[in-house]
Amino acid sequence: MTTDTDTAPAAVPALAPHVPLAPAPAPVRFDTKIAVLLREDLETWQRLNVTAFLVSGLGPALPEVIGAPYADADGTPYLPMFRQPVLVFEGTAGTLGAAHGRAVSRALPLAVFTSDLFATGNDRDNRAAVRAVPRDGLDLVGLAVYGPRNAVDKVLKGARMHP
Repeated sequence: MTTDTDTAPAAVPALAPHVPLAPAPAPVRFDTKIAVLLREDLETWQRLNVTAFLVSGLGPALPEVIGAPYADADGTPYLPMFRQPVLVFEGTAGTLGAAHGRAVSRALPLAVFTSDLFATGNDRDNRAAVRAVPRDGLDLVGLAVYGPRNAVDKVLKGARMHP
C-alpha cells in the first residue's frame, strides 16, 4: 500500500530567467490615405469587383504606394502589395458625386467606376464608356482616391465606413 508520501514529486521544470520584453514598436501612422468609396446600393459581387478595379490603377500611377515584394519562409516569392491599408467606405449617389467634385477640385489622384462599366468587357470599352459622358453626368458607383490623410478625409465627408 502506498501513501502520498511514498510517491516522488514530479520534477518541476526550471523556469527560464526573466527576460524583459522589448517595447512594442510604435504603431505606423501614415500621412497619406488610400480610400475607396462605393455606392451603397451595389450588390456584394459588384462591391468586390468595383473595389478591385479601382485600386488597380493606384500602383502603376503612384509607385510610392507599393511596398516591397513578399517571400515566405521557403523563399517562394510573392508580388508586392500596397504599403498601407485601403479603407473602404460607402455612401449614396449624392455622396459619391460630392466626393468626386471635392477630389477633382483638390487635384487628388482619382479612379472612377461608372454603372456603364458593368456592361463592358474590356479596358478599351471601359475607357470609351467613361469618355462618352461629361464629368457631371457620370453615374458613379465607386471611386478611389489617394492623398494626404486630411485631404482624403475632406473628400469623403458624409461617407461611412463600409460594414
